[in-house]
Amino acid sequence: MNVRMARLGDVCEVNPRAPRDIADDTVVSFLPMSGVSEGGFVSIEELRTYKDVKKGYTYFERGDVLVAKITPCFENGKAALADKISSQLGFGSTEFHVVRPSPGVDAKYVFYLLWNDKFRAVAEKGMTGSAGQKRVPADLLKRLEIPLPPLDEQKRIAAILDKADLLRQKRRQAITLLDSLTQSIFQEMFGDVEAGYPTVKLAEVTHRITDGVHQKPNYTDNGTPFISVKDITTGRLIFEKCKFISQDDHQKYTKRCKPEKGDILYTKVGATYGRPALIDTEIEFSIYVSVALIKPDRKRIRPKFLNALMATDLVKSQANRCIKGIGVPDLHLDQIQGFRVPLPPLAKQVEFEAIVDSLELNSRLNDSSLQSLDVGFASLQHRAFSGQL
Repeated sequence: MNVRMARLGDVCEVNPRAPRDIADDTVVSFLPMSGVSEGGFVSIEELRTYKDVKKGYTYFERGDVLVAKITPCFENGKAALADKISSQLGFGSTEFHVVRPSPGVDAKYVFYLLWNDKFRAVAEKGMTGSAGQKRVPADLLKRLEIPLPPLDEQKRIAAILDKADLLRQKRRQAITLLDSLTQSIFQEMFGDVEAGYPTVKLAEVTHRITDGVHQKPNYTDNGTPFISVKDITTGRLIFEKCKFISQDDHQKYTKRCKPEKGDILYTKVGATYGRPALIDTEIEFSIYVSVALIKPDRKRIRPKFLNALMATDLVKSQANRCIKGIGVPDLHLDQIQGFRVPLPPLAKQVEFEAIVDSLELNSRLNDSSLQSLDVGFASLQHRAFSGQL
């Protein structure tokens, strides 16, 4: 099937301007960056008055497509079709691009075009700005060449992708439930950990706390995985979308910082700071400066207990207090080393680990199913946007 190509900026309005006649008491929907999920939907919506948001926020309307433009939110896939917001008018983070389809262009079709790995790979190469604050420029969106079949065909493609994505969402919900169960069991076993057990500095129960390479590496098409914040923000170490470096660079970087199975990765830079992920693999990899590496002293604190502990409000509140100012959040290593953590008896930590092991077996089965669904969805997207569906 031959499909005509069009520039996105010719068939959609990118970052439209807000009307001038909005009354100050008009109720509008408000979406912070955290309100748009990496799963491609609106997860948090607030209601505010226009008076409170008319300055310093991005305007959009019901039916527009929102795409995060700043790293790592863009690479993580934060995007959504705002078709179910409560108010016709909306405002949100200034780090959103807004895409408004013209008549004859299906909004959901445009959303799926922009919410896919192929687009992210193209846009990532065109990002501008310094490390930690790189952004996708609006002009890149406007110049993007997209396939544009007739409207009925756009709707058909979007409906097929909707059904496939629904299956992935249900599988993710099952995985999320299992993950939340770990924290529930942690709370049940240890209760108010701060009040119930002696506390120590994190540095006292770890062999080392360091971070990854500070200079931007030379990326390669394949080789050794190179992990940054975007690869662990879900609370798991995920290699599927990571970058790669040469084996020589990996060996050089790991002389100072060598991740190993049982260590904890901890996000320390950017909006998603303060999230842990346990290294549960023997795969070798290197890490970027945005990620801290915590090596627990296993004779005093067990890795899976520490990983769950680092995800609690007790530790996150300490991280929050370390972040000051309006710049990019950046936890320093000495601040992480100084976190106060409770230390239950080792036997009780081991008991907790045994329960987590059982949950992880079920989780791995769900992960395997989700990976298959993800591969199938990516294949559907490729076929859909190349005229083969």
